[in-house]
Amino acid sequence: MSTNPTSTIPGPETEPCSIDAVTDAATPLERPRVRRVAQTANRVLLLVAAIFFGLHFVHLKADFPNHSPWMDWAKYTDEGWYGDAAIRHYQLGHWYVAGDFNPAVDLPVWPAIEVVLFRFTGVSVVAARALTVVVFGLILVCCYRLCRRWSDGGRAGGSSLAPAISVFLLAISPYFFPFMRLAILEPMLILLALAALLAASEAGEAAAAEWNSGRSLTRGLRLRWVRWSVALGLLLPLMVLTKTTGAFLFPAIFWLLWAATGYRLRPFAGAALSSSVVGAATWGTYYGLFVRPRYLTDYRYLFSANTYTGITRDKAWAVIQDTFKDVSWMGKTLSWLALAAVLSSLAGLCSKRLRRVVPGTGLLAALLFWIFGYGAFLAYHDNLQPRYYIVLAIPLTLLLAMIFDLVLAGSREQGIGNRALLLRIAAAASGLALLFAAVNGARQTAKFLLHPEYTWVSAAGQIHAAVERELAAHPEHSRLVLSISGSDLSLMTGLPSICDDFGTLNLADRVALYKPGWFATWNDVEDDKMEALDPMYRLVRVATIPAFDDPERNVLILYRLDPVGLPGPKGRPGRRRSLSVPRRLRTKIGEQPNPVQLIH
Repeated sequence: MSTNPTSTIPGPETEPCSIDAVTDAATPLERPRVRRVAQTANRVLLLVAAIFFGLHFVHLKADFPNHSPWMDWAKYTDEGWYGDAAIRHYQLGHWYVAGDFNPAVDLPVWPAIEVVLFRFTGVSVVAARALTVVVFGLILVCCYRLCRRWSDGGRAGGSSLAPAISVFLLAISPYFFPFMRLAILEPMLILLALAALLAASEAGEAAAAEWNSGRSLTRGLRLRWVRWSVALGLLLPLMVLTKTTGAFLFPAIFWLLWAATGYRLRPFAGAALSSSVVGAATWGTYYGLFVRPRYLTDYRYLFSANTYTGITRDKAWAVIQDTFKDVSWMGKTLSWLALAAVLSSLAGLCSKRLRRVVPGTGLLAALLFWIFGYGAFLAYHDNLQPRYYIVLAIPLTLLLAMIFDLVLAGSREQGIGNRALLLRIAAAASGLALLFAAVNGARQTAKFLLHPEYTWVSAAGQIHAAVERELAAHPEHSRLVLSISGSDLSLMTGLPSICDDFGTLNLADRVALYKPGWFATWNDVEDDKMEALDPMYRLVRVATIPAFDDPERNVLILYRLDPVGLPGPKGRPGRRRSLSVPRRLRTKIGEQPNPVQLIH
């Protein structure tokens, strides 16, 4: 990476240069005392962040915190769904179950990584969650590096606090704590997006250097341009193959590439074209050689299953309001500070005078593209699950740290005018607000750590025990579990499973094909599930197990599926309909939660 300590972020009114540092206008008083205080503050912030990051590895088997502000159904399903290919690879000997839900066809990156992990650890929910925590650690490293390249923290003895503040706020956050301990797709998407931003800045600088040097470009500089262009080209399809919504982050990445080239068309076009060719070739090879010949139906199914919701003209304003309001999941104080940072960034980018003195306009704009691009997708899709907002909370936190750093640097300027007074008031007020948010967040995170619950893993263990008891008495009975949470059960217990909601075959055909022996459902038996099971099975309730805190999903009920026409438990003939559901759990048509809301 470039190490020129006097270079600046390229802007519309500046010459092209590195993004490792900012202009001297941002830190006019690099006095020894200021540097010493800043260095001490940086060390303290990073030490606390490291401690809290380490605590993420504690109690990995524990539930997603019950009675938290984030009622997210991913805790029931996603860890198993999106790692199913890796789980089945070791438990069944093959990753693909025809007719069932096979998201790895569209999203192969995460299960491919888990395949490697499980080779050494065995299939384990603790191993999968530990992998996510490691990914979170790499996210913190990328955030630190990105902020340091933006700020004067890249200088020896620099006084910028933005890199350390961003890492500190993320590590102690009670919002990130539970989601970064679930083996879900969003953390890996965030990591790849941050890596792509770093690669874009490097590729853009290398392209600008090649353009400036003409034929005098050295072999080392040319290799640097090729290396980072290829890296960026590989990261782009990896983002989409991790989670298809990664495509909405492309504008942010290409904007930073444009800024790093000095906002000049020819070097940008060269870098963008080379990266795009590598990315298109990578994705096209995967699709053409792997998906299209054998798995095209499964590939299309994921997209068709996601069309169940979306913004409409009648509810557009309400959806937009909810999209903005739900940013508060990252914390009310932080969300308000982040909103102020967004507005300040927009004001700075819209003012030609401010663009001359505000450093890092390229990265500021890229983060805004990230925020508005992904936020627009959330509003358009209108499925505002809390986990989706961690993809927004990362750039919001970075933007907040950077703007606070600029305000703090400005408050150190000498002067007694209104501008200096306003900056000092703003720095003091925002500093106190950040301190309040940090203390409150650390307290909530500590509460989650000190009061772990294990209702989900306990329920899975009881289901496994019930199945094994039945098999000991009747070895011919199938071990296969039918459940929307079946993949999670497979991850935790090793029981084979198929999904009762999603699959390329309709449920009745899947049941007839795979003949499950067990049915695990939350709180009630939905009408469509009963219609599929009723012609073939008599449902016998075996266990009712409390788990989690969602009123709609806090009782896991296990049924044994006895084939119709075979003798019942005491030698009595099986009946065609005998549904063992407690009266208080029975529902009428239309009262059940919509199952398609579980797809992601």
